[in-house]
Amino acid sequence: MIAERPTRSLPIPEGCEGQRIDQVVSRLLGLSRTVAAELVADGDVTVDGRAFATKSERVSAGSWLEVVLPPPPEDVRAAAAEPVEGLGVIHSDEDIVVVDKPVGVAAHPSPGWSGPTVTGGLAAAGHRLSSHGPDERQGIVHRLDVGTSGLMVVAKSERAYSELKRAFKERRVGKRYRAVVGGHPDPLSGTIDAPIGRHPRHDYKWAVVAGGKPSLTHYDTIEVFPGASLVDVDLETGRTHQIRVHFSALGHPLVGDATYGADPTMTERLGLTRQWLHAYRLEFVHPGTRRPVTFESEYPEDLEAALARLRVGQ
Repeated sequence: MIAERPTRSLPIPEGCEGQRIDQVVSRLLGLSRTVAAELVADGDVTVDGRAFATKSERVSAGSWLEVVLPPPPEDVRAAAAEPVEGLGVIHSDEDIVVVDKPVGVAAHPSPGWSGPTVTGGLAAAGHRLSSHGPDERQGIVHRLDVGTSGLMVVAKSERAYSELKRAFKERRVGKRYRAVVGGHPDPLSGTIDAPIGRHPRHDYKWAVVAGGKPSLTHYDTIEVFPGASLVDVDLETGRTHQIRVHFSALGHPLVGDATYGADPTMTERLGLTRQWLHAYRLEFVHPGTRRPVTFESEYPEDLEAALARLRVGQ
């Protein structure tokens, strides 16, 4: 029933002056243009109390937009709801949930992946996520590789989804990682500015290639060991496998990362079964309170144990 569907009300910002109503609804609420057009056609969109005859009508900044949101699709997440061992909830409120993702867990279901997921684990724990986005990854505003542990923020409300997606796109989210790389980067601190695209020969890999997407990785070496270094990484962009690809291109692949050229002897010596990479800090403006928030995560046991071996020279 319409009465049971949630409603969003908000002013139309200056940047939307003169735009089509379906475009404005799509942009502000993170809905597809098709869904936005259907809402307009069904009379579920009003501006200053007036419905629209067509989706192409234009709006004025400062007007008050009210949208009756579409009913949630059949909840594919419920079928995939499955507790995920080690999935920690760092923070949860009506807008967001921040999780500490363990290694071996994907952000969301995808073709060819039958293992645990963040969305499935949250569903099993009773968290209802935003209905925005494709069914299999609703609420997901950014991702971590299956083989990477650490912090992820997931949207629970529609405004959180829209605002966090925009914040990530506009590079207003601080994403900090720790990584152990082979050898000693020279210089010890710097910026890797190299475009990333599909590997020319291997579909499952990415590489620094001409014509790839602009990619920026800032790093500082914070601890040096024989044959390896612990680096603090600040991602300005968020390309797939960015940290792994950039350090491999420098000749310093992440320790344990067989895909991108890690030394297998060191990997075995440190007892690693994956790359030494952990997303330890997230900083962003909370979409509900509008205040800056920071979340941090400790190293998981396998990475801490490998680091301890490096420190004693094993």
